[in-house]
Amino acid sequence: MPRQISTFLMFDGRAEEALRFYVSLFPGSAIHAIDKYGAGEMGAEGSVRRASFTLAGHELACIDSPTKHAFTFTPSTSLFVVCESEAEFDRAFAALSDGGAMLMPPGNYGFSAKFGWLVDRFGVSWQLNLE
Repeated sequence: MPRQISTFLMFDGRAEEALRFYVSLFPGSAIHAIDKYGAGEMGAEGSVRRASFTLAGHELACIDSPTKHAFTFTPSTSLFVVCESEAEFDRAFAALSDGGAMLMPPGNYGFSAKFGWLVDRFGVSWQLNLE
């Protein structure tokens, strides 16, 4: 039986910037640990070997991959955020979409009061929902 299941994000050099940005957006979020590569180690010095954090109580981990891959994030996997208020939705959507790409602009698509889907400046896909 697994001890824990969490979302794992692999970045290409911007993990710490991304996780600090995400934690600043959502109440109940915190950085638990950031372990970085040192000089002469496998990854670039100062890049994230492994970090753990929570976003509104959801556990995540991330790294800066020391290996370049032929793939990155895809919108088919996203972080789904249920917002408590329209103000929270609008604030988070504006911040996350800054420098990113919109997949579905905020609107009423018939399944909720307000929904929007975007890819942020780090390549991570987000779905925001207001019920």
